[in-house]
Amino acid sequence: MRILRCADTGLLVELDSLAAVHGLAWRLREQQLKGVLGIVPAARTLLLHLEPTVADVARLEHIVRTTSTRPPQQEDQPLVHVPVSYNGRDLADVAAMTRLREREVVAEHTGTDWTVSFGGFAPGFGYLSGGSRKLQVPRRQEARTTVPAGAVALAGGYSGVYPRSSPGGWQLIGHTDREVWRTDRDPPALLRPGVRVRFEVVD
Repeated sequence: MRILRCADTGLLVELDSLAAVHGLAWRLREQQLKGVLGIVPAARTLLLHLEPTVADVARLEHIVRTTSTRPPQQEDQPLVHVPVSYNGRDLADVAAMTRLREREVVAEHTGTDWTVSFGGFAPGFGYLSGGSRKLQVPRRQEARTTVPAGAVALAGGYSGVYPRSSPGGWQLIGHTDREVWRTDRDPPALLRPGVRVRFEVVD
């Protein structure tokens, strides 16, 4: 673990794995630390956004160093159900790359709960990890100029749901009508870091 100060408004924690980031983020949020405005996880780092007039930075550094990075038990995290029509344009390609039948790709995608590890790319887009290792596929060689909102996709070891129409290079395997980003909702993002996601088949 390495802790870097970001001026007087942040602490950047570098960690060895995504699991460690997830575990530390969850345990720090539980503590409701004074002077911490937000905790932002990424693939290998965790940013603590600080209120400089309130935060005791030295104390926070000590808390970070002495807090366990062990991930929480899945049942300790909220669960979101996402219904999916598995009719994506890349489903056949994913099946070929993974040497699975299309129905087996669907079974692998729905057979394990995923966890939102961090957000990025666009507001409301969550990088979901923890799914089947059989579904690790590369990004498309050429990104599409338009991917529809609600597209359910795979890339690397992650799955995700496009929150709005945008360019994108992930492998599209399905579509959901569930809105994952709404500015009139509190919080706007349905798929927030730490949330478990269970994909379910719909016609």
